[in-house]
Amino acid sequence: MKIIISIVVFVLGICNATSQISGAIEKFALPNNLIESSGAIFFNNKLITHNDSGGENKLFELDTISGLVTRTVTISNATNVDWEDITQDDTSIYVGDIGNNSGNRTDLKIYKINKTDFVNTTSVIAETIAFSYASQTDFTAHSNNTEWDSEALVSFNETSLLLFSKNWVDGITKAYLVPKTQGAYPLSVLTTTLNSDGLISGGTYNPLTGKLFLVGYTELLQPFVWVSENFIGNDIFSGTNTQTLLSSFGFEQTEAITFVNENRYFITSESFNISPFSDYAKLISFSTNDVSLSSAPVIVENEVILYPNPVDTFLNIRSKNVNSIEIYDTRSVLLYKGNNTSVNMNVFHKGIYIVKVNLKDNTSQIEKIVKR
Repeated sequence: MKIIISIVVFVLGICNATSQISGAIEKFALPNNLIESSGAIFFNNKLITHNDSGGENKLFELDTISGLVTRTVTISNATNVDWEDITQDDTSIYVGDIGNNSGNRTDLKIYKINKTDFVNTTSVIAETIAFSYASQTDFTAHSNNTEWDSEALVSFNETSLLLFSKNWVDGITKAYLVPKTQGAYPLSVLTTTLNSDGLISGGTYNPLTGKLFLVGYTELLQPFVWVSENFIGNDIFSGTNTQTLLSSFGFEQTEAITFVNENRYFITSESFNISPFSDYAKLISFSTNDVSLSSAPVIVENEVILYPNPVDTFLNIRSKNVNSIEIYDTRSVLLYKGNNTSVNMNVFHKGIYIVKVNLKDNTSQIEKIVKR
């Protein structure tokens, strides 16, 4: 969303609070049709993003190598009132029409899209998850001065999303649990809050490491990342919360964050023009020193992991050196060949299949999977 911030001074030499996040660099300027990119996921080896308030009801596939938009998908039964974040699980994509910077909206919602539809068509129909804040009683408009705004949405587990407040009043970030099923829900705040020292504008929960990453910026547009870990149950801020300032960047209106694997992340920023300061929209990447949880083994050189197995919808292939993927039936008939590390198995009948993963060193690994 467009914000108005009075910038009178910028303090140089702010140090990072932790060394966990490193190598934050700009990859490229975002194309002109994504200068208000506000949410991001990494799916099918592409960055999926959207613009915020007043933008089209479209999702854009962005190639993170070329910087070009390769495909757009329209959510035909949706309106972009203020789309602020996007998240995903194995079967669905969730788009948060959750922006509420005046605190007076009564039509907050999340659009749920089937991934199979997203992959196979360029116009999809979404289910709607509507919500309100159970504690909100005053709907008087207070532009950029409300605690009922939100710009961060993450998929947390099989049944729930997590929504995070962008608190313009005192910077205290609250978390709310949202069911993933269609309906209308009053949301109650989770027990522990976060003093974020700024505005939270995007989030991603990495199931490979069990860590939550929230991106945002201070009043002076200094970008930062919060990492939450070792929490209890769904009380997401009950563990260790660590902030890292992205000090290599000056003024930056960071808007979205997504994980690529256990130690690589992308951030999108929005263009702004607040005289005498301005900047263009860009894609930023950084790395961490994290490793996968024991339930998701660390990938070593030339190791290949296929999951889930048995598979219902999307088969994921994890390896450092994938060149191409081939899928055969039990009669050795080739049914699929490509380089996507997430393969839509809905088009396959139930049964046993052979997956051949060809690696960049000209070796290959063969695995058997079951399609349910």
